[in-house]
Amino acid sequence: MGERLNGYMGRLAEVNLSSGCVKEDILDEATVKKWVGGAGLGAKILLEEVPPGIEWDSPENRLVFTAGPLAGTMMFGSGTFNVATKGPMTNLAGVSQANGYFGAYLRLSGFDGLVLRGRSEEWVTLWIHDGRVEIRPAAGLLGLDAWETEDAVRAELGAGERDVSVFAIGPAGEHGVRYAAIVGDRGHVASKNGVGAVMGAKRVKAIVVSRGSFEVPVYDPHALRLANLECFEAAKAFGTTWKWGTGGGFSNLARSGALPVKNYTTSLYPEHESMNGQTLRTKFEVRSMPCFRCAISHVKEVTVTEGPYAGFTGEEPEYEQLAAWGPQIGNTDLGATVMLTREVDRLGLDCNEASWAIGWAMECFEKGVFTLSETDGLDLSWGSVESVRTLLGRIARREGFLGGLLAEGVMRASRKVGGAAEQWAIYTMKGYTPRGHDHRGGGRWPELFDTCVSDTGTIQAAWSGIHPQFVDQPPLEDVFDHAEVSRVVGDFAGYRTFDDCLGICRLAAPHPKPLLACFNAVTGWDWTLRDAREAGLRVITALRLFNLRHGHDPKNERPSARYGSVPVDGPAEGRDIMSRWEEMRSDYYRRMGFDPKTGIPTAETLKRLGLEAYAPNAG
Repeated sequence: MGERLNGYMGRLAEVNLSSGCVKEDILDEATVKKWVGGAGLGAKILLEEVPPGIEWDSPENRLVFTAGPLAGTMMFGSGTFNVATKGPMTNLAGVSQANGYFGAYLRLSGFDGLVLRGRSEEWVTLWIHDGRVEIRPAAGLLGLDAWETEDAVRAELGAGERDVSVFAIGPAGEHGVRYAAIVGDRGHVASKNGVGAVMGAKRVKAIVVSRGSFEVPVYDPHALRLANLECFEAAKAFGTTWKWGTGGGFSNLARSGALPVKNYTTSLYPEHESMNGQTLRTKFEVRSMPCFRCAISHVKEVTVTEGPYAGFTGEEPEYEQLAAWGPQIGNTDLGATVMLTREVDRLGLDCNEASWAIGWAMECFEKGVFTLSETDGLDLSWGSVESVRTLLGRIARREGFLGGLLAEGVMRASRKVGGAAEQWAIYTMKGYTPRGHDHRGGGRWPELFDTCVSDTGTIQAAWSGIHPQFVDQPPLEDVFDHAEVSRVVGDFAGYRTFDDCLGICRLAAPHPKPLLACFNAVTGWDWTLRDAREAGLRVITALRLFNLRHGHDPKNERPSARYGSVPVDGPAEGRDIMSRWEEMRSDYYRRMGFDPKTGIPTAETLKRLGLEAYAPNAG
């Protein structure tokens, strides 16, 4: 075992898939105090081990699974883990989190993380148990979807539902779909920047972690217990998620113009009340499927009780899945969202990118750019859910013209088609798509801006809005004030990235102050909010340095034409975020300690964060 540090198991498992060699890397106090865990350790490994010129599907790329110091403790929702890699959507860094049990079980099996190098000659699974990693053949699992893979692996090991945590790729990962996800524990997903495609490129079908008997060392269990209860009360006060799920805010978003409706062609969705979390939980049958030690228990299994999909059972759609398979594709059948949510998870696709791609294709079909010839006979009229179901399967297996085209993601697909259709696609110029909102309205300008300037492959400062008042900063008074938007994104950046280092579900711990108290109780470090933010800024800046090395041009930190367009109706009609975009971006750079013109971190910033050795001109 490694050094016994409070909050840490003290070691990483390193697997060279090319040679089949497994070894350990010891984590020392200096490393964890600098990088914390989770997204921080992932960023460190990418920056130090993946040089420029290494492509996302190269054996020399890294795929890094890391938990954090809170994972596997008594904290509610402490099963979260982080995946870091160079991803295929951007050819830049990507970090993505998932909940469930994996992060906790990884620690209870004796490890803070798992680093995958090389590429296996044959398909394999990895089994982590009793403080070691075992490589097992997986040829018999090929072609199975993610849920079927879970079932097969559990049966092979003779393991019960909560004896092991299984995260796998589906057909999308096997076929190199650029937005393939890693899916496990019956519907939990690490989905951003194609982490599942990288796992497929390494020929790893699944990673299985047993619930071990190791214990996470905690500095002050009593203080942790009290702070954990504070987190729980803050989570209940934060919103209605604990009662109605993340879909509980669906109608409020509709009223504010923040639902993505028919690929941003309108901001109006009058059917919202029949599609929200309240309707879902009162009309359909639900039962709790909580994550590791979760008291919020917002994750449910749902059985459709009416309509054409009556009797269909799947995981309850989160808000973003309701948005993806409801308004974005012009669907008004709530049962169909349950069906499509399970389909996407089983196939191993990122629901956001899949829905933006299909919504764009539906607009192309409506406007005559695609005909039945290009769609291989599919009617892609708005609301055609069975056609969407078929198309998802074709995308996951790269079947047919449209399946192969959309498997590349909406940016590449739209550029290949060209013409007017290219202007209808929703994405950031870096190559990934936004989360499931119409960020042009509903007070979502900070999330639009954050999505475009982020270095993580998704949002980094925003989450369910942005909350500067949580850390005693002035609140955002005018959601359509350009200067205010860049201020809150720049000044709040770092706090949520620190969250992503800890191994905790944000729904269980949305408030930075009690969460920091939990962190201090586990580690005994007595950090302040400023310390926490500095740790988050270090991770963001490290990822930016990695991205700059790998060809990122900060000029691409802007939205596509449609993503940054002016709404034609709804509450945000006529509002134009792009009118002062360059000014906003320069202000953000300045607040982050980057050069206001180039977006490159300054020497002073690198020195403050202890990143001088990684400076663009160092070495």
